[in-house]
Amino acid sequence: MTTNDAQEKLSRLQEAFSGQTRPPRAGALSASLTFTWRALLKIKYVPEQLLDVTFFPVMFTLMFTYLFGGALAGSTSEYLKFLLPGILVQTVVFTTVYTGVTLNTDISKGIFDRFRSLPVWGPSPLVGMLLADTFRYTIASVIVMLLGLILGFRPEGGLIGVILAIILVLIFSFSLSWVFTVLGLILRTPNSVMGISMTLLFPVTFASNIFVDPSTMPDWLRAFVDVNPVSLLTTAARGLMQGRAASADIVWVLLSSAILVLIFAPITMYLYRNKR
Repeated sequence: MTTNDAQEKLSRLQEAFSGQTRPPRAGALSASLTFTWRALLKIKYVPEQLLDVTFFPVMFTLMFTYLFGGALAGSTSEYLKFLLPGILVQTVVFTTVYTGVTLNTDISKGIFDRFRSLPVWGPSPLVGMLLADTFRYTIASVIVMLLGLILGFRPEGGLIGVILAIILVLIFSFSLSWVFTVLGLILRTPNSVMGISMTLLFPVTFASNIFVDPSTMPDWLRAFVDVNPVSLLTTAARGLMQGRAASADIVWVLLSSAILVLIFAPITMYLYRNKR
């Protein structure tokens, strides 16, 4: 090949590339939804990821209804009216732990190092992952409600009340997930994320009004239960399902959710940008 031929081919290549319009950079929403779809595809190929949102809701609902229902409320049907909104809250709140575990697993495999090098909106991998987890929370919520209906639960607030209660639980759970993204970024192994997250969640969920009326508790414990965000969420969910929700309860849940995001989302992004 002569020098002239090489120069001619190089000129043609330059013309071909220069004539192409560079595709626009993906926006924040587009990038986040793309990472959401990635996370959902992982469920398709690893369906056992849904074990925690299918098996555990059924187990918790049946176990607490039939073990404690007669002793605490006189009958399982009466206790189910009180318990089911709380079980919905507990199930979805427990599921948020897996956000941190999944994030830590991806980091340990080097996947998030590749994401950070992409020319996309910085938080989009995290937001996409959290949106996909919201889909998992929805599955858990639907399973709890369907099982409750099978067992005889009849919400006085009707379908609208149930849907509003689920939406409120999803909002709070999305906000709580940011706490576990922080743990997923600072801890070294998925097992440590799981262990510490459960250690934090158990006292918050069980020292609440999910299972029993706080009026039966000692004053010092009731003082904690009354301000526990999980208790506030449970009270609001019960009110919506029973058709007598107090607006103050809903506002407190939304305020708690906003505070969690305002505190832990910036911490998450700082750790994510500076992760080594």
